[in-house]
Amino acid sequence: MPERDPTRINERIRMKEVRLIDEEGEQVGVIPTDTALQMARDRDLDLVEVAPDARPPVCRLLDYSKYKYEQEQKAKAARKHQTQVNVREIKLRPKIADHDYETKKGHVERFLRHKDKVKVTIMFRGREQAHPERGRALLERLYEDISGIATIESAPQQEGRNMHMMLAPSKELLAQQQRDASDGAEPGADAAEAPAQAPAADEAAADAPGEEPAPDEAAA
Repeated sequence: MPERDPTRINERIRMKEVRLIDEEGEQVGVIPTDTALQMARDRDLDLVEVAPDARPPVCRLLDYSKYKYEQEQKAKAARKHQTQVNVREIKLRPKIADHDYETKKGHVERFLRHKDKVKVTIMFRGREQAHPERGRALLERLYEDISGIATIESAPQQEGRNMHMMLAPSKELLAQQQRDASDGAEPGADAAEAPAQAPAADEAAADAPGEEPAPDEAAA
């Protein structure tokens, strides 16, 4: 059920007097509400309460249907231009192989260049939990490798068997993309020149257990 419009107009305005502003934006002054309503009727307009907390309340003469439509269009345009921020997640193991590390780092770079935030998770298993410093060192290594395009929004934190760090696009990256857009270049075009990465949908398989050789797991 749609919400009722809380704006008081015309006969819904119950105060005896209002401070009136006419359709040209000129101050009319404090006048009886009945007089303001008659002025609205004579001009085929509405009496609209725009400052209900004022004493007396401030009202304007305007075409309320047209005014409401324009306000809705402005709100829709504002929502359209809002940047939607997605949070992507990349999972690593403390003993990740160099090749897998480079692949995951490429995913992080790609997400950041698309203005997404990235939650990087280190997953500890068994006796790995006794060495959280290895996970922290891996997160620090990752940040150092991509520090030119990333900023740490949330420092590494241990939560149960996992350790998390939140990365966001750096101001330098966003500024460069803005300059590229102004020059007509496609933001993140340099990322397109890199070798094709596996689609995000396949990352779950890359993140699955077994990305390190079995002997390393046994050694843990």
